[in-house]
Amino acid sequence: MRDHVLGLDHIVIAVSNLTVSAERWQALGFTVSPRGLHSDYLGTANHTIMFEDDYVELLGVLAATEFNQPTRAFLAHGAGLERLAMRTDDAEAGLAALKRDGFEGSTGPFEFRRPVDLDGGRTGEAGFRIFQWPLEPAPGGARLFACQHLTRETVWLPSLIEHRNGARALKRIEIVAADPRTEAELCGRLLSLSVGERDGTFTVAMQPRGADLVFVDAARFAQRWGRNPGDALPPCGVVLACDDFSRAQPFAEWTGPGALPCAAVDGALIGWETASRRPG
Repeated sequence: MRDHVLGLDHIVIAVSNLTVSAERWQALGFTVSPRGLHSDYLGTANHTIMFEDDYVELLGVLAATEFNQPTRAFLAHGAGLERLAMRTDDAEAGLAALKRDGFEGSTGPFEFRRPVDLDGGRTGEAGFRIFQWPLEPAPGGARLFACQHLTRETVWLPSLIEHRNGARALKRIEIVAADPRTEAELCGRLLSLSVGERDGTFTVAMQPRGADLVFVDAARFAQRWGRNPGDALPPCGVVLACDDFSRAQPFAEWTGPGALPCAAVDGALIGWETASRRPG
């Protein structure tokens, strides 16, 4: 892993309508945070789905700015996995290390804050400092950036971590690619991580923490999710850790291999997986 990068922190799902998306995720049994408004410079807003040590960010554009132009270009093709956010313990040092290693197109660090509703009716502020890898190339079409949490206590609120469907962590992010080996190796180079191969899938394993990134072709992706090879599927699957399937089953739209409860939302497939059971 690159210096000052600590694994996957969260994933960014870009959406065209934040209100509708929040309602969809809530209907699938997730606790969704109140809308967070970013600065005028960013021109965006979000909802988060928080887990024990990572999360999903639903991101929408409120006003066109130079900063959010890549997100707007992405949304022109529909919702889905737009970015992979690594965790950093020092954004300034992490950016310096990237540039030292030859990634001259990296940018940052950028610091921003947004108001948050805290438990007990109080209000507070969430602060972040980020740096970005170059916009291109992006492994599997997902850009990379790193996030340093300045106010973890206002982001991981106890009331947001408990979900009716039992989800407690990001376990695996599956990304469809025409050439999964090439995309996985690109991701590995960007993060300075090795790539493992198994049954035609290519995995960038996060160390020492965080969900793994799995690159897979469309046919294998469909098989892993219990779909037909000719089905029109989104190019991303988000596998969530849960303790048992009983809480997830009421929210499943179909059952995949290994009794994996599955659903689809905002350009992604969602699956709940226990430690002992996973798709074939």
